[in-house]
Amino acid sequence: MLIKISADLLVLLHFAFIVFVVLGGFLVLKWVKVAILHIPCALWGAFIEFSGCICPLTPLEHSLREAAGVTAYNGGFIDHYIMPIVYPTGLTREIQIVLGVIVLIINLSVYGLVIYKRSKRK
Repeated sequence: MLIKISADLLVLLHFAFIVFVVLGGFLVLKWVKVAILHIPCALWGAFIEFSGCICPLTPLEHSLREAAGVTAYNGGFIDHYIMPIVYPTGLTREIQIVLGVIVLIINLSVYGLVIYKRSKRK
């Protein structure tokens, strides 16, 4: 049971990381120092999408589920609502590239706004 809970928590962490990668730049508008953490995370997220690699959290989560004796995602809030967002069905290479471009556009726009606002203060 503890291992399955660990797998569920890992999925929540993975989801939170994805949200931070996509939208974390908006935190930089308020707290500029968040950029120190966000920029490497955003670059990692874009790299995963563009390269077609699998995030290391994915195999770890699968290993935990196997160790818990769970072979399929079934039941529960996390499995029903979070898992399809983190691991969407029909995810193709082309969709991954589009997602990577979206991450870059959002974050470059936000960082451009941050730079613009900071330059106007001077």
